[in-house]
Amino acid sequence: MTTGTTAPSSTARSRILDTATRLFYAHGLRAVGVDTIIAESGVAKATFYKHFPAKDDLIAAYLDVVDEMWTGQLHRAAEAAGPAPADQLVGLFDALGSACRRDGYRGCGFINAAAETTPGTVAHDRTVAHKRKVLAWLRDLSEDAGAQPPERLARSLALLLDGALSNVALDADPEAVEVARETAARLVHEAVSR
Repeated sequence: MTTGTTAPSSTARSRILDTATRLFYAHGLRAVGVDTIIAESGVAKATFYKHFPAKDDLIAAYLDVVDEMWTGQLHRAAEAAGPAPADQLVGLFDALGSACRRDGYRGCGFINAAAETTPGTVAHDRTVAHKRKVLAWLRDLSEDAGAQPPERLARSLALLLDGALSNVALDADPEAVEVARETAARLVHEAVSR
């Protein structure tokens, strides 16, 4: 039973993670130091290290937040397109609209993290795991839609999705979102019509 209050340690952890999420996304993983996060979150250094013994632990938690948010947006957009898997494969591109039009948009948090890191690091490994998870979901939807071959459609849509996320970050042209959705519709139609 909850009393409506949050334990001080979980409140501190949330403040740290919220601060890190904001700063990492806005400035990058390398540019933001632990001391900045401690100062901006208003916690003691000991409290910070109690929850996150190393910066990599905080980066992993940040990427978990990004994964949950982005995967949730993709799934909600797909489900809003209706029950047909082919419609969901196109509808998931509607998630780009809300993601790319928000203030402070800097592209995909995972692509940004991967650009700053090397293989074998926490951030790189989490990025690869996230991208594989999205690809597997796209492959399942492609198979359910009767796409031939489902793996090829899934890979094409994943590349299109990542390309649109990156393109909007580069030139801030919202037309990229529309073009990505239209291209996805053509790819899905072609793959399920074979």
